[in-house]
Amino acid sequence: MSALAEGYELVSDQAAIDPVAAHAYLSTSYWSPGIPLETVRRALAGSLCVAVRHQGEQVAMARVVTDRATFAYLADVYVLDAHRGRGLSKAMVAWLHAHPDLQGLRRWMLMTRDAHGLYAQFGWTPLADPSLAMERHNPAAYA
Repeated sequence: MSALAEGYELVSDQAAIDPVAAHAYLSTSYWSPGIPLETVRRALAGSLCVAVRHQGEQVAMARVVTDRATFAYLADVYVLDAHRGRGLSKAMVAWLHAHPDLQGLRRWMLMTRDAHGLYAQFGWTPLADPSLAMERHNPAAYA
């Protein structure tokens, strides 16, 4: 698992994940613009989450939606701009990959526009057969 830079703390207790901080980032991200705070709260409550704090502030987060038996969806991975380049995303992904509840899963999935290099370091690859994947997408869900 990736070690965190000095001054950073990885937190995984669900009660320690700050939904307001997550919402501040996610509501302006390319993948969930305008997401309501209550939706973020519900998403976090239904997920296995990990975050990174610096001086008491949440500066990064990732979550996995999973049945903890066969499937996991990695979502909402972010690091605030001022804290990028310190291995925080690597530490969170490594922590999630090593989590006891996420071992032996048949499939993990994620969606990303710009972080393919990060995930490739952990063995992620493009879909072997994209024709198998489908989606039901509502880009105006938060409008």
